[in-house]
Amino acid sequence: MHTMEILVLYYSRNGHTAELARHLARGVEEIAGVSARIRTVPPVRTGLEPEPLPAPVPDSGPPYVARADLAECAALALGSPTRFGNMAAPLKYFIDGLASEWASGTLVGKPAAVFTSTATFHGGQEATLLSMMIPLLHHGMVVLGIPYTEPRLTATTSGGTPYGASHVSGARGERTISDDERELARALGRRLAEVAVKLAA
Repeated sequence: MHTMEILVLYYSRNGHTAELARHLARGVEEIAGVSARIRTVPPVRTGLEPEPLPAPVPDSGPPYVARADLAECAALALGSPTRFGNMAAPLKYFIDGLASEWASGTLVGKPAAVFTSTATFHGGQEATLLSMMIPLLHHGMVVLGIPYTEPRLTATTSGGTPYGASHVSGARGERTISDDERELARALGRRLAEVAVKLAA
């Protein structure tokens, strides 16, 4: 039986968004016949000098994303830490380079979800999640959130929003992912996989 793959794509500088990605991927793989393909994006330079092409495998963690990953996936989960209420530059840089995928409709009709991590409770989580949805809508994707039928959404005292999974890491990164944050990320992964299976049918 062919396994459906869902691309979990993120940028993470300090590891918090990466951990959230792993929990979301576990939720994806709770659905029969579905597996998660975890990828990241390379950092970008701050100057104007040309960026050399990165090696396909970074020093640690999952491989860097390739265009083929987008074509081959049945759905996409996109994650980034917050940068002033927006996604981080490396992820935005990658998305900005997807003109050919937009023109050819590579992602049209595929379900998508977003996730983020911030240092503080009011650090721009919802703004970041919404900003990440905009290019996905331009690509014709079917954007999903977390419905309030998930009881932890109203019980959480840490991260977790109806717009996507989230984590509050603390000003010095001292906060580990809470039970609510972990379970809401898994719930989002499950929902993404379930919808992908339904759409494929």
